[in-house]
Amino acid sequence: MVLATLAVLVTAADTYVVVLALPDILAGVGVGLDELQRATPIVGGFLLGYTATLPLLGRLADLRGRVPVLVGCLLLFALGSLLTATADALGPAVLGRGLQGIGAGGLVPATLALVADRWPPERRALPLGVVGAVQEAGAVLGPLAGAAVLAFADWRAIFWLNLLLGLALAVGAVVTGGVRRPDALGLALAAVTALALGLQLAAPVALAEDVTLGLLYVPVVESLEWTTPLVLVSLAAGAALVVRSLKAPDGAVLPLRGLRRLAGEVDVVGSALAVVALGSLVWAFAAADPATQIVAHGPVLLPVALAATVAFVWHERRTAEPVLPLRALRPVGAWGALLVNLLVGAALVAALVDIPLFARATTTPGDQLGAALVLLRLLVAVPVGAVAGGWLCRAVPARFVAAGGMALTAVAFVLMTLWDARSLDGVASTVVLVAAGLGFGLAIAPVNAVLLAVTRAEVHGSASALAVVARTVGMLAGLSLLTAVALRRFTAEVDAIGTPFELCPETPTDCAVYDAAVEAAVLTQLHTVFAGAAIAAGLAALASLLLLREGRAAAPAIVRS
Repeated sequence: MVLATLAVLVTAADTYVVVLALPDILAGVGVGLDELQRATPIVGGFLLGYTATLPLLGRLADLRGRVPVLVGCLLLFALGSLLTATADALGPAVLGRGLQGIGAGGLVPATLALVADRWPPERRALPLGVVGAVQEAGAVLGPLAGAAVLAFADWRAIFWLNLLLGLALAVGAVVTGGVRRPDALGLALAAVTALALGLQLAAPVALAEDVTLGLLYVPVVESLEWTTPLVLVSLAAGAALVVRSLKAPDGAVLPLRGLRRLAGEVDVVGSALAVVALGSLVWAFAAADPATQIVAHGPVLLPVALAATVAFVWHERRTAEPVLPLRALRPVGAWGALLVNLLVGAALVAALVDIPLFARATTTPGDQLGAALVLLRLLVAVPVGAVAGGWLCRAVPARFVAAGGMALTAVAFVLMTLWDARSLDGVASTVVLVAAGLGFGLAIAPVNAVLLAVTRAEVHGSASALAVVARTVGMLAGLSLLTAVALRRFTAEVDAIGTPFELCPETPTDCAVYDAAVEAAVLTQLHTVFAGAAIAAGLAALASLLLLREGRAAAPAIVRS
């Protein structure tokens, strides 16, 4: 459990580290600062991998156990880190970030399901709160860790560190998680495969430019660049690993035996439809330019998402082994928890994006660090609230804890709509920010506790995956909708001001009246987003109070950890 929680922390921090290092990453893969629109695949690739494969990974956690999925996701995260660290073009970087997203996304539902396996319903709220606190702490520690690494090394060091942490945590999970001891020969073949591939991708100067060792990077067939000795060794060792895993299934490094049966159990068709539906929806929001559109490629992606969703629901109701057990979501507490998570995500993204924007527009103009420190006042309170929410659930019904937390956040956002250009200089703004963070944190454990209490143990992985999907989609949709509405209001305000030539005909280049009016329009835009977040948080409080009905799932099954 400790290692699984640390894995969630590492992957959560990685999300925010990359945002900090994004300009350096783009330069490192050959994308100029005048081509920032090409950064979308790097950010969107992670989100796509993180969200679209969650139903499949949650189902795998239910079928094959929590720890094997944790280990597999950590190895995928490590492989993605390797590809990103060695990328010298945009394509490998996007592929690496996508693999990192898949690995990071699968860790959360597996860890939440592991908590449900280890603690009874009446005692699991606090450990769920701890997991939620650690996940939210990534938003605080990520930028700090990224700044520390970038102070001494380049951006690639971030991903080399992720690689080492991913591998170390995977080994630790195997040792402590009761996983069958792996076959020694298979493990050796896997190590050779990984080492040869890693050396080929990294191409350390000390090796690549050495007179003798540099021959490892020279193609055996001159016309085929991929025929270097290192690649050939990696391919040969990988093929031998596949053969060994098939012939010695006990402790096999690659669980290849029974893949056909597993494919039937995980519902390949349903998984593919879920990936298409979620992938289209995520990309539509992630690639959108809020200044001009709510969704990107809407005429194509939205119909595809709708058609895939309809086909998915139709297929899931008729298949014997659905990837998402829709019947398990019939209790009010189950779908209510997903709705609350959706609304929480919409409110949270407003805080993450617009509080720094407000700071840069008022007290810290042009100071990105200062704006981040303002947001930090909210972020540090979220983990505290998450632990407190788990502790309160021991004595107070979960729906009251969640509703109280989101009501507190709603009030905080309402107060933000009253901020002026000097508000962040006072102590009152810190109190408001801390209150908003505590409110978000208080809702984490109760929502997850109710969801896991009203669903059966054999679907806890899938249910937890849906909770993550709901929050992520809420954040993406909330960002697009709130920003689009706010920008339209800003445009209307600016159009109503008039031109500097009309307001200051004698000094149009130095028109204080016009500048003050534009600044007021900017504040109006930000206040609009805060008002929308207050509505989302208020609806989340109401939904929590009415829908988070605790109960007990019938006939719980024993699930392998």
